[in-house]
Amino acid sequence: MDRTTDDRPVYVIGAGPGGLAVAAALRRRGVRAVVLEKSDAVGASWRGHYDRLRLHTTRRLSALPGMPIPRSFGRWVSRDNLVRYLETYADLHELEIVTGVEVSRVERAEPSGQPGSRGPEWVLHATGGRRLTGRAVVVATGYNHTPRLPEWPGLPSYEGEFLHASSYRNAAPYAGKDVLVVGVGNTGAEIAVDLAEGGAARVRLAIRTAPHIVRRSTAGWPAQRSGILARRLPAWFVDRAGAVLGRISVPDLSERGLPRPETGLLSRARQGAVPVQDVGLIAAVRIGRVEPVAAVEAFKDGKVVLTDGEHLAPDVVIAATGYERALEGLVGHLGVLDERGRPLAHGGRSPAGAPGLYFTGFTNPISGMLRELAIDARKIATALARTARTARKS
Repeated sequence: MDRTTDDRPVYVIGAGPGGLAVAAALRRRGVRAVVLEKSDAVGASWRGHYDRLRLHTTRRLSALPGMPIPRSFGRWVSRDNLVRYLETYADLHELEIVTGVEVSRVERAEPSGQPGSRGPEWVLHATGGRRLTGRAVVVATGYNHTPRLPEWPGLPSYEGEFLHASSYRNAAPYAGKDVLVVGVGNTGAEIAVDLAEGGAARVRLAIRTAPHIVRRSTAGWPAQRSGILARRLPAWFVDRAGAVLGRISVPDLSERGLPRPETGLLSRARQGAVPVQDVGLIAAVRIGRVEPVAAVEAFKDGKVVLTDGEHLAPDVVIAATGYERALEGLVGHLGVLDERGRPLAHGGRSPAGAPGLYFTGFTNPISGMLRELAIDARKIATALARTARTARKS
């Protein structure tokens, strides 16, 4: 273990899987890391997900550095078991976690120029008027940070029940009701299936762009491993191979309102839309329990207006329309975000002009989020340990 020492901590913002992984990797290298978490427990975003959620990535390929996920959790780990894993992970690595502290702004503080100055530092503005100073900052606030809702005309006047998918837990409150789910990412698809299986009278799924649907596992081979391989291959090859495999493994549901996608699988993934892993959607669409419909255009006169002109009158609308990274207030003034609010660098690289500032968990990789978080953690820890050694020698 590298016992590099420095009395200034590295502050890690967020006690989700990414933040915990970074803190553990830093501790193994003798670098003090303090994790700041705005909620009262680790893994807060996972605790708030819907009840039936299971990882779409395998147990073996989802473990964080320094601790495997127990075999007893099964191949596809449930939400509750993942939370237990994160709690145990934090305890095992004896991580220094401070809960109930929200960081609102990160600023770079240049060295004072006085004797003994050790280079640039970072100042974090946190709840309670705190000003915390560290030698580096890792932002790990998560891909699913702030629920995003399209600005649909007429939505404020809609009188039916409306909620974002982040507020959905299970199908029980919607038994016997007509429900429209908006958005066909993995969350929307799984909620639609959960509703259909849980007793909703009717379930429709509003789709703007037809998704790629893949089997979670085929003959024991998980889709995640294909995703890992795909990242190493040319996009044109993966797109063509994906189209062939899709025709073989997924039935044509065009007559049911779910056509095959026009854009290739990897090309879509690089645009930010990962494939939908089938956990029952194909079967539900085939038997009519989930009905694909056109995208939502507006709300008018108590009804939902679709882009094809159809008017629906569901009892409930659930918007599975994704999340915002919400990094602008935290670091937007530092010039480290692109035009879409995403970090310009991630993993072991700091953005240009912001040495000592790192990001993890702001991509949606086809190879699996938790796997990439583990890789990022090792890279960030290596970079910071190297910087600390260099500082000591200078």
